[in-house]
Amino acid sequence: MEIPRGNMLSCQQRLHYNEMGDFKMKMTTKELCIHGLLIALVAVCTMIFQIPVSATQGYVHLGDSMILLVGVFFGARYGLVAGGIGSALADILSGYAHWAPFTLIIKGLMGWLIGKIAGGACDREKFFTGRNLAASVVGIVWMVIGYFIGGGILKSSFIVAATSIPENIFQGVAGMVIFFVVGAAFHKANIYKIVSQ
Repeated sequence: MEIPRGNMLSCQQRLHYNEMGDFKMKMTTKELCIHGLLIALVAVCTMIFQIPVSATQGYVHLGDSMILLVGVFFGARYGLVAGGIGSALADILSGYAHWAPFTLIIKGLMGWLIGKIAGGACDREKFFTGRNLAASVVGIVWMVIGYFIGGGILKSSFIVAATSIPENIFQGVAGMVIFFVVGAAFHKANIYKIVSQ
């Protein structure tokens, strides 16, 4: 069997081919280190600035900007892992462990959606693109909806959960602003070459 070449493989994938020509995902040491660093980045940025929301026993933070950066520059797989695990870890370490299971799913899917829509760092010549904007908006909208549903389940009241919507919208918009500012700097620093190597 002929091995696929060129653009047939995602630049975020490292494929291992066996003797029969089949392939399977193989986690390299570099990828494992990147996963760990990105999880830590999301967790730390989520923890360093927090505004408690008493109604839902949650908090507003700036970690979403990092999930946006990871999803856009590193792709859906990294966005899923860093967004889910990093954010859930921040919940646990910040004393909001009751939110961790919901956060794992909500932020994990958020990172995955952002990466899928933006397409990762592969052949990205411009940073301010419609795809990156769409990815950001979809990711933030999903986050707001996800936490509304999670809050309704956790508090047994969707009316109470609705009180967190304005804070989550503010958090999401602030995250988008930081993402586009920092992301533009990343793009100027040509981080795409580092990511795709």
